[in-house]
Amino acid sequence: MPPDLLDRHLADRVFQGLPVGIALVAAPGTIEWANPAYFATTGRRGELVGTDFHEIPEDDGTWSPTIRAAMDEALAHGTSATFRSVRARHRTERAGIYLDVDIRPLLERPDEPRRALLVVRDVSDRVGEHEQAVLFRQAFLSSTNAMQLTDARGIMVDVNPAFERIYGYSRAECVGRKPNLVRSRHTGPEVYERMWQNLLDPTLGYWSGEILNRDRMGRERPVLLTITAIRDPSGTVTHYLGVAVDLSEQRSWERRAAHADKLASLGQLAAGVAHEINTPLANLMLVTESLRRKTSDPWALTRLDTMTDQIEVAARIVRGLLDFARREEPNPVELDLVAVVREAVAFLRGKQSADVVVEESYPAEPVRVRGERGALTQVVTNLLNNAYDAMHGSGTIRVVVRRPGARCEVEVVDSGPGIPPELLPRIFEPFFTTKPEGEGTGLGLAISHGIIQSHHGEITVRNVPGAGAGFLITLPVAAATRSDAPRQEVNPA
Repeated sequence: MPPDLLDRHLADRVFQGLPVGIALVAAPGTIEWANPAYFATTGRRGELVGTDFHEIPEDDGTWSPTIRAAMDEALAHGTSATFRSVRARHRTERAGIYLDVDIRPLLERPDEPRRALLVVRDVSDRVGEHEQAVLFRQAFLSSTNAMQLTDARGIMVDVNPAFERIYGYSRAECVGRKPNLVRSRHTGPEVYERMWQNLLDPTLGYWSGEILNRDRMGRERPVLLTITAIRDPSGTVTHYLGVAVDLSEQRSWERRAAHADKLASLGQLAAGVAHEINTPLANLMLVTESLRRKTSDPWALTRLDTMTDQIEVAARIVRGLLDFARREEPNPVELDLVAVVREAVAFLRGKQSADVVVEESYPAEPVRVRGERGALTQVVTNLLNNAYDAMHGSGTIRVVVRRPGARCEVEVVDSGPGIPPELLPRIFEPFFTTKPEGEGTGLGLAISHGIIQSHHGEITVRNVPGAGAGFLITLPVAAATRSDAPRQEVNPA
């Protein structure tokens, strides 16, 4: 066999056996030859050989307008071109395929047309993996749960936006540090020992449990944390993925539900106790008055006055118990919240000293709510009286009514000493009071809390920086006025 024929025969065998699809194109556009891999990769048929690619009806994949133009350039001027991840239809693959396409001009020979190779590789797996990676990355970024990815040494390599939002640390502050950045001292070391035992156990490889973490502001955050060990094909741990579900809001609702149950139970107990005490109190008052009419002894009258005062104190406590026990649904009417607050402030002015200043701020127009005027007046009056008592007759009380949207607010802030932070969670508990013994029953705020809840609202307390205690009442605006634009004007009284 002549050497040149042997070379051509060998080259033909090589091209026929290559796993890469190759088509030979001669100017001006005739497809002269293609190897089996080309037909297998593109799904085209052998009839393609001998045709001009300009006449191929399809306009995607290996013969899209862009690739046709590149092939024309290669045949006319000898230029190469490369196209990555070209979407192409396939005769048997209904989902289509992705191809890498290379156009390579061949050396010219005298008296022969210019030729170029069209080389195609099926990269559908690579594109699919990339799309899957993008999808998982987007899920990581979009998750509402805090997610952190650490390397095998436990160093954070990435955190998602939810992690930044929940814990208050930016991604730049977290990458390169260990997750103990958010560790709470209230989570014992035995928890972490058990965690690592599970993670390093090749038969398990994950740990899940509820722990306390700490955010940037030092607040404790209960989370349901799940950590999974990520292993390579050889079974070696390369990374750890942690997912934390923030339970703060859930715990808050649980505390509120428990508080509501506690109040209901105490209310039933209080009602029974109050009714049982009322009768002997009434009898004691009758006996006291009878004795008062039968004696003129100053010493005896003084003792009877003391008894009367103590009976009045007991009667006041009983009335408070009965008020606390009455948890009936209100019979609401539409009313102006501004007018209710003004009435309560006017009542306070009748008892305040000259050294107490009340600053008022109201919207320019009425704020319509649905509720019982007497009950809401009782709540605001109670808050004003508490503020007055906290300042011991000297200071400033700020009263603000505002409507930021579909809900409206009443805020009462005093300039007193505030409430010790450790007592804030208990401030609405029945019989709990910060006043000296004998000056308060501890029922006023519990009753106020129940009234606001029955009006589908919320009452909260906080210490206001630069002032004292601040109580905030939030109520829904009456349905007839919710569509109105929120009023921003403020009219200081």
